[in-house]
Amino acid sequence: MAANGCKKLVFSSSATVYGWPKEVPCTEEFPLCATNPYGRTKLVIEDICRDVHRSDPDWKIILLRYFNPVGAHPSGYIGEDPCGVPNNLMPYVQQVAVGRLPHLTVYGTDYSTKDGTGVRDYIHVVDLADGHIAALRKLYEDSDKIGCEVYNLGTGKGTSVLEMVAAFEKASGKKIPLVFAGRRPGDAEIVYAATAKAEKELKWKAKYGIEEMCRDLWNWASKNPYGYAGSRDNSK
Repeated sequence: MAANGCKKLVFSSSATVYGWPKEVPCTEEFPLCATNPYGRTKLVIEDICRDVHRSDPDWKIILLRYFNPVGAHPSGYIGEDPCGVPNNLMPYVQQVAVGRLPHLTVYGTDYSTKDGTGVRDYIHVVDLADGHIAALRKLYEDSDKIGCEVYNLGTGKGTSVLEMVAAFEKASGKKIPLVFAGRRPGDAEIVYAATAKAEKELKWKAKYGIEEMCRDLWNWASKNPYGYAGSRDNSK
């Protein structure tokens, strides 16, 4: 990039860098303590980005800490199609809904939340895309004010696993069979974003709620029950 005169960068980081936050919402100034390999890779790259800027202030970098992206493009033509068994909640739910998986396993029902299940900040992928556009605009319109800046991209609202399942059932008309299990090591109890910095400095705010996320996710899944491959063998 530098060799070609491009010294502006938007990096996709993650809320996993906050680990197990002691309080919520998570601000960009919270201590960083990733608790899994994925989060640690994000932390390492964030540190590299800061070092790059310190060594050459001509670099203008924005780090975007995603919370939990959900949904699909409203057209139904673009959506998430994970290889193998999904690692995230909503792709798993959609595969149960179309009959590719028998049930959803809910890990942990004894958290200190309204229904005992973990709480996360789910954000529509379209809002996330808009956040990137806002970050790029900031890099070009306010480059003299940018060094290496960090912004949360979330809705600022926490939603439990069971609330997300209920919203998807309403959007799809499908009943999602559930199996309850114990907590998984490394899972945080409640994580959601403080969004004031992004709202003020990027002029960005999430527009969509969980109803729209589930509606667009089901629109994609119902049109593409076996993903882009269109066949039952979607593991390759």
